[in-house]
Amino acid sequence: MRERIREIIFGTQTRAGRLFDVALIGLIVISLLTISLESVASIAAAWGGWLRGAEWAITVLFTVEYALRLWCVDRPLAYARSFFGIIDLLSILPGYAALFVSGSQSLLAIRALRVLRIFRVLKLVRFVGEADLLMRALSESRHKIVVFLGCVLCVVVLVGAVMHLVEGPEHGFTSIPRSMYWAIVTMTTVGYGDIAPETPLGQALAALVMILGYGVLAVPTGIVSAELVHVGRQRQPAARPCVGCGLEEHASDAAYCRRCGAALPGA
Repeated sequence: MRERIREIIFGTQTRAGRLFDVALIGLIVISLLTISLESVASIAAAWGGWLRGAEWAITVLFTVEYALRLWCVDRPLAYARSFFGIIDLLSILPGYAALFVSGSQSLLAIRALRVLRIFRVLKLVRFVGEADLLMRALSESRHKIVVFLGCVLCVVVLVGAVMHLVEGPEHGFTSIPRSMYWAIVTMTTVGYGDIAPETPLGQALAALVMILGYGVLAVPTGIVSAELVHVGRQRQPAARPCVGCGLEEHASDAAYCRRCGAALPGA
């Protein structure tokens, strides 16, 4: 029984394991909807009892699931200290802690921790075959992105200092950090509008920062895209024709043909 439960909970190779993961994701979605709807005053006033009942039912189900996980693994303490183990524990503790916390504001803050269940959705990456490709591309491009962000930070500091001198406190640029905040907002094309240059020189500099912002958005995308293409080419099958059936595309580390089983050249 213990092996069977472990296969269902932690495995995705079987039909039961896949159904369990789908049901788990469904409970997470229902739980998040319950928490979100309960934060709406009109809905909470009309359906508060039903929402709290559903919330408690889901909390009990997740408690049972957490207990089963600890029971069926070989090292329960190691799982309890793992990332998903901590997330599972933090997702069920607020329901029971709410019984001992008085005050509506404190209760609402504790219930917000249940949103941590959303991290269970990360289990879906096991069903995505290209997740490894994306992670490799991000890993390969991390040094270039760090250098680029360092250059952007230098530009932000320089523009912030210049705008502080050009506009001055009378136009809202009261300090260099506040001017750096304006530079970041403008360069990222967010544009809150709480601070705006009023002098012609400051407006000209702001126009240059706005144009530069398009490059700030495009460069990281181009870096990651180039790494995706590079990693994707590395994963493409090599042209190693089989002498038995003539099939050309085989993996670079393949020793035998995937169609007829004959030994490949250079294996």
